[in-house]
Amino acid sequence: MKKGYLMKGICKEKMALVEKLGVHLENREYLAPVAARILAYVILTGKRGTTFDEMVEVLCASKSTISTHLNHLQDLNKIEYFTKTGDRKKYFIVKKDMIVHHIDRMMDHWRDERKIHLEIKDYKNLINENKIEKEEEKFDLNFHNDYIKFIDSATLAVKELKDKILDNQKIS
Repeated sequence: MKKGYLMKGICKEKMALVEKLGVHLENREYLAPVAARILAYVILTGKRGTTFDEMVEVLCASKSTISTHLNHLQDLNKIEYFTKTGDRKKYFIVKKDMIVHHIDRMMDHWRDERKIHLEIKDYKNLINENKIEKEEEKFDLNFHNDYIKFIDSATLAVKELKDKILDNQKIS
């Protein structure tokens, strides 16, 4: 009795987290709501994988809706499936390199932001030196300097994380 109660609690917690993570993924990855919930459910199910039928039941969506979004997530290289000997079902899991691709996109975005902040800072500096005589009217460049420093340190930290992930994938 106690184990069943615990499992219901874990299931309830998992579904609340599926919803929360689903909303996050919907916005971050520009996914349809059902696709985001599928991806969240697959992430939270882990290595054992989840079947099509399980997702239809748990996510309360039609077979055609789940199928459409599963295919889309596979096309986006976010999920993949494996099969078990003697079992015709497909077990869906997150693609191992999905997080690495996300990190690469994030670092590309930061590189672009860094570049534009350098250009803005250079422009403002040029104006400060050549156009503005009164000290109190000059552009303050501290924000750009601090932001560029932040981007550099964040990029370095995320690169270290990516390297650890890649090393762990080599071991697996």
